Amino acid sequence: MKIGVPKEVKKDEFRVGATPDTVRAFVEAGHSVEVQKDAGTKIGFPDEMYVASGAKIVATAKEIYKNELIIKVKEPQESEFPLMHEGQVLFCYLHLAPDPEQTKHLLERKVVGIAYETVTDDQGRLPLLVPMSEIAGRFAIQAGANALQMINGGRGVLLGGIPGVKPGKVVVLGAGVVGTEAMRMAVGLGADVTIFDRSLNRLRELDKLFAPALKTLFSTPAAIEKEVMRADLVIGAVLIPGKKAPRLVTRDMVKKMQPGSVIVDVAIDQGGCIETIKPTTHSNPTYVVDGVVHYGVTNMPAACARTSTQGLTNATLPYALKLANMGYKKAMLEDKGLMEGLNVFHGKVTNPFVAEDLGYEYHSPMSLLH
Repeated sequence: MKIGVPKEVKKDEFRVGATPDTVRAFVEAGHSVEVQKDAGTKIGFPDEMYVASGAKIVATAKEIYKNELIIKVKEPQESEFPLMHEGQVLFCYLHLAPDPEQTKHLLERKVVGIAYETVTDDQGRLPLLVPMSEIAGRFAIQAGANALQMINGGRGVLLGGIPGVKPGKVVVLGAGVVGTEAMRMAVGLGADVTIFDRSLNRLRELDKLFAPALKTLFSTPAAIEKEVMRADLVIGAVLIPGKKAPRLVTRDMVKKMQPGSVIVDVAIDQGGCIETIKPTTHSNPTYVVDGVVHYGVTNMPAACARTSTQGLTNATLPYALKLANMGYKKAMLEDKGLMEGLNVFHGKVTNPFVAEDLGYEYHSPMSLLH
C-alpha cells in the first residue's frame, strides 16, 4: 500500500504520525512510504533518518495526499480538505462530534475516516487514546501550576504548599485515564486533591490506592459546585468516546470561583466540560472569564511532542500495519475494535454519537463494509 505521512499544520503541533522506526516497519512489510519534508525535524527525526528507514521525502502536502493511506496525528485543517480524494483512508485523531465543519468536509470528500479516539481493544478500552491521555493528564497539572503563578494571572498558590502553609486545592472531574494521571501528579506534588466520578467501583479503587491523600466524591451538580468554589485548580477530564463532553461546570459555577483560580479543560477536544471554555493554542494558552484563568489548548501533548510521538506511534503501529497489510475493509471486518474507529465512510456517518450530536443519519459500519 502507498502510505503518506504529512507534516502537521495545526498551530503549535510538532508531533508526527510516524517515526523512522515506524517507517521501517511499513517498508519491511512491503509498503511504500512518503514523508513530507521536515515533518519530524523539530522533534529530532530529520529527513535523513526517514530516508535511512526506506521512506521517500516529498516537498508538499499535495504530493503526500496522493497516497492511499494517510497517517497523521491531529484532525485535518482547512488547507488539507481540498487535497483529499474519495476512498482515501485517513487514520488520525478526528474528534468530529464538536466539529461540524470538519465533518461536513470529510463527508463531501467521501474519505474513509478512522479516528484514533474511538478505536477499542478486546476489553473495550481506547488503546490509541490512552498514551495521549496519560501525557495530557500529567501535563494538565504542570500547565495548571504554571497558570497559577501571579505573573500568569493566577492566585499565586504553590500546589504543594510549604511547612506551615496549606497546599493548593485541586479538583479533578473524571477518574478515567486523564483524571487518574492528573490526580497522581497532583498528589505527588503534595496538593489537596479531590476527584469526582460516577463509577463507585472506580472511586473505591482509587480510595484503596491513594487515600487518605486523595478524597473521592460521587459526581453530582451540587457536590461539584461546592468543591469548584473552593478550588485553586480544576481539571476537566471527562470523556464519552466519540460524543461531545457533558457540561459539568456551568457559567454560574465559574462566577463563584475564587479570583485567580485556574481551569484546565482536557476535554476541550470533545467540546469541553466547562461551559466557559473555548479552544486555545500553546502560543496563547489562557484567557480570563469572571476572574478565572481558563486553559483550553486542544493539543496539549504537542508541548511534549517527542515523547508524545513515540508513545502514540507505539500504539498506532499494529493497527496501521493491519490496515496496510489487509486493506481497510478486511482489517476492520476482522478486528471489530478497529471498526469502532470508523467515523465517516464514503459520505456517510458511521459513529452513532457523531450522528446524534451533529444531526446526521447513522449508518452501521458493518452494513457498509460487507
